[in-house]
Amino acid sequence: MAADCCYEVSQIAYIKLVLHALKHPSSAVNGLLLGRLRQDGSTATVEVADAVPLSHGQIGLLPALELALIQIEEHFEAEGLSVVGYYHANERHNDLELGNAAKKIGDHIFRYFPRAAVLLLDNNKLQKLKTGKGRDPVVQLYTRDSSRSWRQTGSDGSNQLTLKEPTANIVLFDYISSEKWQQIVDFDDHLDDISKDWLNLGLFD
Repeated sequence: MAADCCYEVSQIAYIKLVLHALKHPSSAVNGLLLGRLRQDGSTATVEVADAVPLSHGQIGLLPALELALIQIEEHFEAEGLSVVGYYHANERHNDLELGNAAKKIGDHIFRYFPRAAVLLLDNNKLQKLKTGKGRDPVVQLYTRDSSRSWRQTGSDGSNQLTLKEPTANIVLFDYISSEKWQQIVDFDDHLDDISKDWLNLGLFD
């Protein structure tokens, strides 16, 4: 069902998920993607407008995910946004595979949104980005095929991933240079200290 679909990631969502991964370089991190589906004739585009960092440790706990989903959906519903996918960064820098925990969470979101995207951070590209040399998105797009398997897309010309703002990596490099990742807050942080804002409203001030 996800065939022939474009995925467009906003600068805000992209910067949040990358900063989240940079803040916890020795841990697996994950989060939810918020957006909407735009249908233009036969072309469908999933617009990823925002990202909510979830955790940086215990990943794959569905009860905790369910609670986060409810709270996040309730907040973003007024903005016309819903959960359209999931992002994940592996603990080990040389691990470029989408693991079972990420697939399980992707399957869970797929039940609610059949064009769900899973974005896996590419740690090799992330390192290039930190030197200011990276220009390509540092995430790999996975979607579910007809056999219900998660597959990396793009090589066959379908399910393309684009950044809405082509200058996103340049802006991101400025944030990296100023160590902005130290300010990112995820749901884990919020549960430890409820004064911490999981919406990260002040991140781009």
